[in-house]
Amino acid sequence: MARRPSVFVRALSMDEGRKLQRITRTAKNPVRLRRAIVVLMSGQGQPVRAITSLMQVSEDYVRDVIHAFNERGFDALDPKPNRGRRKKIGEQLRNWICRIARTSPADWGHRGFSTWSLTKLRTHLLKEGIVAAISRETLRRILREGGVSWQTTTTWKASTDPDFIPKMRRVLDLYDHPPDDGRVVSVDEFGPLNLLPRTGKAWRPQRRPRRLRATYTRTAGVMHMLAALDLATGKLFYRIRARKRWIEFLDLLKALHARWPGEKLYVVCDNFSPHHHAQVKTWCAAHAVELVFLPTYGSWLNWIESEFAALRYFALNGTDHRTHTEQNTAIAAYVRWHNIHAEPKVNFAVGSPIRAWTHYPAKAA
Repeated sequence: MARRPSVFVRALSMDEGRKLQRITRTAKNPVRLRRAIVVLMSGQGQPVRAITSLMQVSEDYVRDVIHAFNERGFDALDPKPNRGRRKKIGEQLRNWICRIARTSPADWGHRGFSTWSLTKLRTHLLKEGIVAAISRETLRRILREGGVSWQTTTTWKASTDPDFIPKMRRVLDLYDHPPDDGRVVSVDEFGPLNLLPRTGKAWRPQRRPRRLRATYTRTAGVMHMLAALDLATGKLFYRIRARKRWIEFLDLLKALHARWPGEKLYVVCDNFSPHHHAQVKTWCAAHAVELVFLPTYGSWLNWIESEFAALRYFALNGTDHRTHTEQNTAIAAYVRWHNIHAEPKVNFAVGSPIRAWTHYPAKAA
């Protein structure tokens, strides 16, 4: 029987890639987190089979998540809501209520108010005769189902890197065409690794969740993980240290150089200050190691980011390690499992609009 053709998420913009990366770091809902990891991996060019192997889910699940994201965007990351009884307020009226909620009260003559509370919005709807009766809870559900939520105003920042496009193209070219004279390695720091209870999901008897301590003290300090992803094999190499200075970064580079003697290393990394240290650059120049820096606000371009998201999901979430030795052992076990199932990294973000950029947009779409 022939293998089913692989599917990939639609082309992602730089802004969408950063948003997915942020979700994999901050999402509290395990369903949203798992789906975001799947989409991020697919967006970075990993086929369904590789995602299935790493995430330990079925191929149908991965395909469904990718198809849903292609159709509905980030809404597809959220769990499906339970279907309730038939709605009493029609769809057209619901849309109108959502539109009013997105406006300012001042636009409707409510001077001195810049935003609606549920009570004030309900009063306005009743006073204007838009609805005959509506409760605050019904109003809350209408807004939620209409995709309108209570959000903090945010700001956005564009990259000020004048060489954003050349740097991005250099990284993508290394991913697409690994040099014959060397090896491409993605490097980044992961952490800090605190000793604290971490929320997560696990199979448990109904209504009997596993409980972790709510109070703790950080008396053992923090550790930091410095890791490298070999794109030729897909394997992770790492070390955990008490600090992440240029000294520790240089030690990692020396270990990578010793692992592949005679090969030039192309090290993709971000703009963390230790990476730019003079002694690091001097050593690299003398040992056939080229540091390939990502453009500012372009961390999504680092292929190791999706591997960090999976490590956090499987090895750390839902744990409460009391010693760094215990936590480091768990990380080591996960990395060994990962390397056994590793595959070469190819086809990064194929078809993404970032590949057609000739300049950095004022605001990424």
